[in-house]
Amino acid sequence: MEDIEKKLKEEFKESLNKLGVDLEINDIVIEHSKVKEHGDFATNVAMRLAKVMKKAPVMIANDIINVFDKDSVGVEKLEVAGPGFINVFLKNDSLVSLIKRIIDLGADYGRSDYGKKMKINVEYVSANPTGELHLGHARGAAVGDSLTRILSFCGFDVTREYYINDAGNQVNNLALSVASRYLQCCGIDSEVPEGGYHGQDIVNVAKKIYAEHKDSLIDVNKHMDFFKAEGIKLNFEKIKSDLKEFGVEFDVFTSEQWIRDEGLVEKALADIKDHTYQHEGATFLKTSEGGDDKDRVLIKSDGSYTYLVPDIAYHRYKYDRGFTNIIDILGADHHGYISRLKYSMQALNKDPSSIEIVMVQMVRLFKDGQEYKMSKRTGNAVSMKELIEEVGKDAVRFFFVTRSASTHLDFDLDLAKTMGATNPVYYCQYSHARLATILESGSSYELDLTGDLLVHDSERNLLKIMNEFTNVVLDAGLTREPYKITIYIRKLSNSINEFYTQCRVLDPSNESLTKQRLALIKACKITLSNALYLIGVDAPIHM
Repeated sequence: MEDIEKKLKEEFKESLNKLGVDLEINDIVIEHSKVKEHGDFATNVAMRLAKVMKKAPVMIANDIINVFDKDSVGVEKLEVAGPGFINVFLKNDSLVSLIKRIIDLGADYGRSDYGKKMKINVEYVSANPTGELHLGHARGAAVGDSLTRILSFCGFDVTREYYINDAGNQVNNLALSVASRYLQCCGIDSEVPEGGYHGQDIVNVAKKIYAEHKDSLIDVNKHMDFFKAEGIKLNFEKIKSDLKEFGVEFDVFTSEQWIRDEGLVEKALADIKDHTYQHEGATFLKTSEGGDDKDRVLIKSDGSYTYLVPDIAYHRYKYDRGFTNIIDILGADHHGYISRLKYSMQALNKDPSSIEIVMVQMVRLFKDGQEYKMSKRTGNAVSMKELIEEVGKDAVRFFFVTRSASTHLDFDLDLAKTMGATNPVYYCQYSHARLATILESGSSYELDLTGDLLVHDSERNLLKIMNEFTNVVLDAGLTREPYKITIYIRKLSNSINEFYTQCRVLDPSNESLTKQRLALIKACKITLSNALYLIGVDAPIHM
């Protein structure tokens, strides 16, 4: 069975064509009816066309009903309500045929081919290899990984990319910081330099180096390149390990140092030259022409590059790899970066509209009703790894995408650890485990996919919500908003639990109904599992 709402939209469009009206299919809105007496679905399309057709909405609605091919969509009847709504009553087999479709598709239910032949690059996290990942990185990782899963479900060819900032001042300061801590391991008093890194992770890197090399590197100035390389390597191994624990992995790691070594920076500067000018010994890019509040420095008066220069070269490299869309997931402090990046691509004769920036706002932790900032272990800000250890990967991932990335997020540690219905991730995972338990208990029954006995309101409501899934996934992907999946998961879980409390599934006295309800349960379990997968949350079978 095709998606019911899609088929309804197509038939309403065809009906309007018969009446001489050409309306885009996306302008036809199909909504779930909230009251049983109003049918299964409703549309206000007649009301929206009143001005265009210069007729009363009720008259337009009746005209539509008269030409609507009910049999092609599996509609029992249509009726006009109120000022011109059209209520749609489906035949029961139109809904229940969804059960077989879901079970047949299994893990592929919810997929579409919308993005077929379109290549999307999604870059996220891209934290400097100078320390542990913080909460901002963690939220960016959750949003980015969820978005790539959703886009893949929508049929896009997705590349998950991490840009390693392994060149420039930050890694020079990393080398000095590691060298200083190494000297301390050698028993030599050495201060971490100004602008250096003081985290425990840097101490750990130095200890590993000392354990392997003892005091053979004590002339640190001679070995600064080694300290830099080793610091980057060990820190980045830790970052990748922590991300993997978070369920986040990448297809491509692109190194800033590689971008520089390949000469891509100098090539970009040469090709963008006509859009630059000199002032007081520095080279400026005319980003104000692209909406920036001022022009930006590319090359400082001392000849060193600003961070924007390798970023320009890096993004052109993305275009050169043939991506139709390039999505950067960045912290909210990068807001001013959008216009200058788009302008620089336009200056390089690349389509700036291909670049999208998803801004991720900050996270605040709360515990016992108070904001919670400091790590017990280090006295610094709580790291991603510590948060996962505190409340678990699934809770962190669910909570971090429970709201739009562009809004601030308050994370309640106490709620995230609650083993009850008030904790949304526990509630939704428990719903899945309940379905699995019912199927296990009813494993002796053969599933009946016909569904002709499934006429209870809660059963029909479940089917309508499961039918929404493909459209919800597509909407979440096209709007770049993974939080829409969490809303759907909660809606589906509520409907599952309403069904469970109102309908007896395993009833030995009514074997025929039991077999059909077990098939409905299996379709629910598949849909909920697929939805949880899209946000990187496990679907447990026991809790």
